[in-house]
Amino acid sequence: MSIPELAQKLDAVNTADEEERKLLLQACDRLKSRLETPFDFTARLSFSGHQAMAIRLAVDLKLFDTIARLSTQSQDGFFTTDQLSESTDAEPLLVTRIISFLAAMGVVQEIDRGTYVQTKLAASYVSSSPLSAGIIHSTHFLTVLSRLPEYFHEKGWQSPGDAWDGPFQYALGTNAHYFDFLSSHPYYQQAFNTVMAMSFRRHGRDWFELFPVEERLRVQNDTDPLIVDVGGSQGKDLKMFKERFPHLPGKLILQDLPSVTANAQSLPPGIEVQGHDFFHEQPVRNARAYLMRTVLHDWPDKQAVQILGRLRAAMNRDSRLLISEYMRPESNVSFSSGLADIHMMTSFASLERTQQQWKTLLETAGFELIQVWLPDGCDAASESLAEQAALLEARVKE
Repeated sequence: MSIPELAQKLDAVNTADEEERKLLLQACDRLKSRLETPFDFTARLSFSGHQAMAIRLAVDLKLFDTIARLSTQSQDGFFTTDQLSESTDAEPLLVTRIISFLAAMGVVQEIDRGTYVQTKLAASYVSSSPLSAGIIHSTHFLTVLSRLPEYFHEKGWQSPGDAWDGPFQYALGTNAHYFDFLSSHPYYQQAFNTVMAMSFRRHGRDWFELFPVEERLRVQNDTDPLIVDVGGSQGKDLKMFKERFPHLPGKLILQDLPSVTANAQSLPPGIEVQGHDFFHEQPVRNARAYLMRTVLHDWPDKQAVQILGRLRAAMNRDSRLLISEYMRPESNVSFSSGLADIHMMTSFASLERTQQQWKTLLETAGFELIQVWLPDGCDAASESLAEQAALLEARVKE
């Protein structure tokens, strides 16, 4: 088969099957990596930030909301740059420059000079879409990423280890932690909260599907604390747990900063909400389990030990610490694991930990790692760790 014939067949490929879609995308990535020259790779990498920022500008300008409205009002679905400019009160030239670049990216389709039509991509970035929040959240860190070379030159090329003295603080010229910054910037706080609740953050099986809940999470009375979800955001984990195990006695307690729990909605009866800073004394003592899902990867060891110390002081010999996190394999790190690790370093001066790093952290904080729960066929050296969060079970070391 000739290359033109192959290209024509590839152009005709389409599928609605999720597994086939993933296989095709992986094959395309492998093909691209073989065909790209170093110049092609460098050019694509260097200008990816421009593309993300063009979408961010359109999100902030609410261009996608306007496009959606104009598309439904028009008989043929077309809209013009003049209409976009008039609706957004933005300069016509600026709108033209943004929308023409979005067309070059395939986000909208150009029909004629100054005339466009919406695509499914454009429809995905309206204000009500979580993807628009994802763009706001991710592009905010372009400033921080751009300062990483200066940061490491100044700090002596050492991994950051203090949550209040990392790349984020260096780039923004602040002493505030990222979470403190969010609390005073509602636009970014809302985007962060939305991203934290997005389904893409939940690959594989949930922690309570890996753990013998019926056997190990038992209390005597409904007034006894069963699970304290520490840093539990808006309560999705406890809500899912309650739906799965409605018959289990005991209180389910959601804890997070008041600015986060204020947005917790539609929680079923039986879930108590507490505004709490986990650097302060843990108010719920002797719970059967203290759960932390994707919390400690936000904190370097220096602060993680402090957080764990507050929990250790509240636990008894029967209490269990349950940590649900994606573990970084010791070798053959996947793209998504490597990306997550760099993001944690940039945002929080933290890291994605290997199983040994988790064990060391827990022992330093006075805990004993009992078991790492993973599905059959998935282990600490497996590539599948990128798709499956592990559950670490620990107890207070005697």
